Amino acid sequence: MKERAEFDVQERDAIYRAIVTRRDVRSGFLEKPLPDELIHRLLSAAHCAPSVGLMQPSRFVLVRDCDVRRAVHEAFLQANEQAMATYTGERREQYASLKLEGILEAPQNLCVLSDPHSERGHQLGRHTMPETAIYSTVCAIQNLWLAARAEGVGVGWVSILDPGRLREILHIPANIVPVAYLCLGYVDRFASEPELERFGWESRIPLEGVVSYDRYCAAPEAFKP
Repeated sequence: MKERAEFDVQERDAIYRAIVTRRDVRSGFLEKPLPDELIHRLLSAAHCAPSVGLMQPSRFVLVRDCDVRRAVHEAFLQANEQAMATYTGERREQYASLKLEGILEAPQNLCVLSDPHSERGHQLGRHTMPETAIYSTVCAIQNLWLAARAEGVGVGWVSILDPGRLREILHIPANIVPVAYLCLGYVDRFASEPELERFGWESRIPLEGVVSYDRYCAAPEAFKP
């Protein structure tokens, strides 16, 4: 039996709602762990992501052990101090006030890795752009994130981590690349807008400001199709 080409209106609207209301969650995690069957669904969604040459480079480490999470949190604190030192004045004060992770609050963390040298896929699509292996893993992360939003699960991406230290803590071999460290859990709410926008760190660019036609333009809002 053939798969339907189009989604019905409710299905389509649900997908766009998940995209628009997806948030990077750093606080408000509930203590209740995610059921194993739900985690399996989220990982299955990630595993279904497109990958160059069908190489499926993504690997997943589910982190629940408190000692491991405490070690990752300590690594975050060290990296965060270094990052804060790059700012001055009001911007430094603003940075210090931001909540940038939920490593210990979330009942489970997930480290998403990529194997960019895998022989799977027989190098198709990687001769000219080998970095597409990493891009494929980013697609897997987005799949998981949208599935999590549809399930009422919050996800927070912690990028303020030294990859070398993360390798040590999670015993990640040299040929495997850490791509994302995620905090996962049920949350008390989803914000109506991104936190960094709400706290004035940065504002969104209108779509018109990033779309060019036929040739790249640094100020595409001046052009219309």
